Amino acid sequence: MSQQTLVHASPLPASPPLDGLDGVAETSLTPLPDTFSMAKDTLDLLRSLLIEVGCNLLPEIEDLLSGRLSVDAVPETRRFLALQSFGVWHQLVAIAMEYEGAQYRRREERAGRAMIGTFADVMRRAEAHGIGQEAVKAALSRLQVQPTMTAHPTETKRVTVLEIHRRIYRRLTELRTRDWTPDEVRTLTAALRAEVEVLWLTGELRLEKPSVAQEIDWGIHFFDEVLYEALPTVVNNLGQALQHSYGVDAPETCLSFASWIGGDRDGNPFVTANVTRAALKRYRESALASYRPILGRLAADLSIGVSVVSFSPAFRTALEELLAQCGDERLEIERRNAGEPFRQYAAALACRLEATIAADRGEARPAAPFVRAAELLRLVQALRQALEEIGAPAVAKRKVLPLERRLRIFGFHTVALDIRQNATVVNRCLAEILSALEGAPVAADGSPAWLDRLTAALRGPAPELSGLTLSDETRDLVALFQLVAEARRHDPAAIGAFILSMTTSAADLIAVYLLSEWCSGGLSNITAPLPIVPLFETIDDLRAAHDILDAIFSNRIVRRLLREAGDRQEVMLGYSDSNKDGGFFTSNWELAKAQVALKRVGRKHRIDVSFFHGRGGSVSRGGAPAGRAIAAQPNGTVEGRMRVTEQGEIVSAKFANRGTALTMLERLVGAVLDHTLQPPDTARPDEIGEDKEAFEALSGLSQVKYLDLVRMPGFIDYFNEASPVEELSLLKIGSRPARRFGSAPQNLSDLRAIPWVFAWSQNRHMLTGWYGIGTALSSFTGVRGESGRALLKKMYGTSPLFRLIIDEAEKLLFQCDLTIGRLYADLVSDPQTADTVFRQIEAEARLTEEMILFLTEEDRLAWRFPEFRARADGMRAQMDGLHRLQVDLLHKVRASRESDAARPEDVDALLMTIHVISGGLGWTG
Repeated sequence: MSQQTLVHASPLPASPPLDGLDGVAETSLTPLPDTFSMAKDTLDLLRSLLIEVGCNLLPEIEDLLSGRLSVDAVPETRRFLALQSFGVWHQLVAIAMEYEGAQYRRREERAGRAMIGTFADVMRRAEAHGIGQEAVKAALSRLQVQPTMTAHPTETKRVTVLEIHRRIYRRLTELRTRDWTPDEVRTLTAALRAEVEVLWLTGELRLEKPSVAQEIDWGIHFFDEVLYEALPTVVNNLGQALQHSYGVDAPETCLSFASWIGGDRDGNPFVTANVTRAALKRYRESALASYRPILGRLAADLSIGVSVVSFSPAFRTALEELLAQCGDERLEIERRNAGEPFRQYAAALACRLEATIAADRGEARPAAPFVRAAELLRLVQALRQALEEIGAPAVAKRKVLPLERRLRIFGFHTVALDIRQNATVVNRCLAEILSALEGAPVAADGSPAWLDRLTAALRGPAPELSGLTLSDETRDLVALFQLVAEARRHDPAAIGAFILSMTTSAADLIAVYLLSEWCSGGLSNITAPLPIVPLFETIDDLRAAHDILDAIFSNRIVRRLLREAGDRQEVMLGYSDSNKDGGFFTSNWELAKAQVALKRVGRKHRIDVSFFHGRGGSVSRGGAPAGRAIAAQPNGTVEGRMRVTEQGEIVSAKFANRGTALTMLERLVGAVLDHTLQPPDTARPDEIGEDKEAFEALSGLSQVKYLDLVRMPGFIDYFNEASPVEELSLLKIGSRPARRFGSAPQNLSDLRAIPWVFAWSQNRHMLTGWYGIGTALSSFTGVRGESGRALLKKMYGTSPLFRLIIDEAEKLLFQCDLTIGRLYADLVSDPQTADTVFRQIEAEARLTEEMILFLTEEDRLAWRFPEFRARADGMRAQMDGLHRLQVDLLHKVRASRESDAARPEDVDALLMTIHVISGGLGWTG
């Protein structure tokens, strides 16, 4: 591979991962639509507006954005503004691409073309494959899709900036989607210019780390602005597609959201039991408040009077009962809406909603508050049915059914809040409790005796824990389990599952069951046991997962608890740590094998095993287009149920605007349904025979090559010094302590997955998404010769998993730029270490490009992804200067550590380069 080929890759501007654009042709080598080029007029408009608003403070802005001037050539007095201009430009490019993606989808739909991944496309292909109505009904009966929002420290944008983005998107849409007069165009352009000016003058970097409460508000922002409306719309759209093709309805609860924000304690001591209590309260407040405007509109719109239609006795009785619960406010409701029963009904619902909100604040109102969301749902259903009875089905469907759907999805809780904690912490706290109960030290040593002790304790009665002398950590964990029981008693839907990270044994899971039972206060007699979800993260844990679940399912007490929970077991799969452990290829193969093995053990014990995919934003952490990623899952492992994390900056990329959110959610649900409709007795080539043997061989070869690199003498020093990993901790992008995100690791096990990926992207090595693949492919063909080459070509054409791995590795290798990477390697204090490690990475990059091009039969990388290439080419000159400046600033900041402190302006500029480079990539980690 020529040196020039390694220089070509510049990262993408931040933009939504539009599966249907870069991921449209999922099995074809046909070039994809280049929406970047389609967006030229929009990009030109936004660029001109940014130049207008920025030129007074930054005279060089036009030359900077055009690439004629490098950022490292700007005078130091205007250096930060120059960085700000790139940061704003990357954001405007993202908005333009999101807008153009929405317009492209509309054009395709108007032309009668069903884009791949839409509900219409899924139905069309199901019909083409002869899938009948009964099979579709069976798939729909299992359909449960749950995106799960997390606050992983990978989001660098504040809510304030997100709100400005939303206003710019709306102004842009208003300006460009209608035929205005010249004066109207000037007015609308001026309004858009004003919003661009606000973005230009708004500080992007956080001055302080966000609190957990601020992270909760960040998550709720997307529900308030988009998701409360979007999810019911997706369910409606699925129903329309199903009715058109099969004459069946969509399951109303097939799509919902969960969240970790406020419940994820793993590595974050700021998430205490009290913080989780506040999170539950905040989610409830948001859900309740979201129903206010809908009920208000219903009270205004349902002006159907007694003089026009007759109302059934059943509805009159329901109205009377509802008004009776409004107390003194009844008279005003009847007076204001005389002769209009539907208005009275809606106003009475609003009255009781306000009483519910007031009761949560400890205030008394004359009206009776709702005890559960189910009560309000029942009353709304009665309203819809009454409208249908009087001959107003269109009103019922248009105005009331969306509220009914929203209540089913969001209830009074918005999200199902997951609780996550590390197995080490749980075992340590439980050992302390047992020691206090028994008056003698008890060690959580993972021995058979420890497992026997926990099993025996689970059989017995719950002890009294209130009088024990315990550490703050253990007291808070006990308080957490008590809070979970209290919250589930009040609203079972408010709590999702307990995610046990770093699960390594059956005893780890029994420890959680034990604490849950001890702290439940008899809740298990009222509702199903708390779902306990093991998280398997490392390669070793994925390989051991089958035996762990087999052991836990064989435990009679746990089996009884699972039976009470409906014979279901969810398992979470970690993409980040498995990648860090074994490299990209091995991680993907081990994840696929683990799913097959876990489904097998589930069938053995008659337990329905489903999967929660812990994907991140970057390819290295599982962040591939949803449609392709789900299609690549082993056959029979989805079966209608899927959870997937939506982390950090990906949340804002997918859910900041309604059109994009609808597309993303439709493709997620559609991909799950499509996979589920596959016949269960058909195995794909990558799951049997010579393809499976090839996967095993390639995985082993790739892992050996990867481990040879990360275990090289001096490799950890190279990582620490040739990347800004230590400096990442200075970015205020998460509530977790800095040590959780940026402390200098001394060995591979110390490395956190997020900064591991983040740092390799900042220095443009990108090795977390491709390293080891070239050696694996080359060695395989070297041993097997022409038959091996033919087999790999066949696998690339027929295996969805192999194709996904190669395509995503190709994209990251395209972004790899080792000319820039060499600048970072020169930061390493030991030149010999720097040269040895860098040469190994460089050689593997050349070999990987050669082998990928052999498979794709292309002359250049990423030729099949024209939008990807066009966006990268448009950023290349800007990004080169940004990297040179970052390297210079790393020199300066690190050199000053031995003296007093680095100059604040250098630190600020360094942090801004990290922020802007991550914006150019479109993801942080």
